[in-house]
Amino acid sequence: MLDINFIRENKELVKKAIKGKGINLDADILLKVDKKRRDLITEVDELRKQRNVAAKDKDIEKGKEVKNKLEGLVDELRKVQAEFEKLMLYVPNIPSDDSPVGLNSDSNVEILKWGEIPEFNFEIKNHIELGKSLGILNLEQGVKVSGFRGYYLLNEGALLQRAILNFAFDKILAVGFKPMTPPTLVRGETLIGSGHFPFGKENIYQIANPGKMESGEEIKNPLYLTGTSEPSLLAYYMDKTLSENELPIKVCAQTQCYRSEIGDYGKDTRGLYRVHEFTKVEQVVICRNDLEESEEYFKQMQRNSEEILQELGIPYHIIATSTGDMGAGKYRMNDIEAWMPSREKYGETHSNSNLTDWQARRLNLKFKSKSGQTSYCYTLNNTVIASPRILIPLLENFQQEDGSVLIPEVLQKYTGFSEIRPK
Repeated sequence: MLDINFIRENKELVKKAIKGKGINLDADILLKVDKKRRDLITEVDELRKQRNVAAKDKDIEKGKEVKNKLEGLVDELRKVQAEFEKLMLYVPNIPSDDSPVGLNSDSNVEILKWGEIPEFNFEIKNHIELGKSLGILNLEQGVKVSGFRGYYLLNEGALLQRAILNFAFDKILAVGFKPMTPPTLVRGETLIGSGHFPFGKENIYQIANPGKMESGEEIKNPLYLTGTSEPSLLAYYMDKTLSENELPIKVCAQTQCYRSEIGDYGKDTRGLYRVHEFTKVEQVVICRNDLEESEEYFKQMQRNSEEILQELGIPYHIIATSTGDMGAGKYRMNDIEAWMPSREKYGETHSNSNLTDWQARRLNLKFKSKSGQTSYCYTLNNTVIASPRILIPLLENFQQEDGSVLIPEVLQKYTGFSEIRPK
């Protein structure tokens, strides 16, 4: 969400952002609704003054006349205000000047590359073939039990996922992030606050039977399963005014995540790349409304993720995400993509975002400076690790000619073994 005063004063810039991000919103209609809203507020305020004067003068006829007009205008204002608030939720953040411009991933730009692409002198297997031969993955039973995109990790596969998550969580704690165990079942307000609603709502699972009160009355507010811990971590500070001394806030969480992937129907249907249920370690920063400071945190968060991939020994590159691919709320977004040999290309494993004050306005998240000025905070988020997708480059890059897979040294203290051999 942007400040309406900013939108009024920078209409063409906002229109450019709407077009660049492919948002279905007409800024002119928004501003017309805003003007109507402000005019109605002025009229309502004036009628309330007249009502007070009539009451003071004990002018009953005038009081009735004003009351009738006021009731009609208040009802109209309520409807216009609701329309205004709905439209405001679709206003995108203004992207950074150096973000690539384009409506999809074709316009993304590679900005860094790390690691040597492995060369194999034997016919390699993909992660599905490796998973079966090693006895660590069963997709067929996963589909039978869970449906489309279901999976089971077995034996060393289950231990390997646990090792990766524990390794990543220990790493993020070591650089000063505070742990939380947040809810993964949330109300709609939480997802509106993070910007996952109304954008991307098709990829969020809604609970069909949210439950009943002790009285037997059904709970009317719908509940949703989160696709990342970011909304819950941010919502912990919703409607709060923090002191400047409390900032920056750095929090992290490991949660089970759920995505329906309806928006990506038909893409990556085989294997572990795009699944409905996965585990993710997320990092979130809340800081002052200082762009330079937030950009430094953006770099720090990216380094956290890079160091994990470097210690795992997985080659990757970083791409600057284009305006149309970054999402409505992002000021800047970089993706890290790990090398996946069977795909003969990089695949996304991490996503790093600076949203400036766009989320904080939706969440009513503020801070008071040392001088006493109250402002909206800036928020950032980034993937620490997500599994099982990370298993794809891990298994494929470290496969051996005899069908075994070597375990990176940094994980061996978590796994208790240095390789997985075919069964």
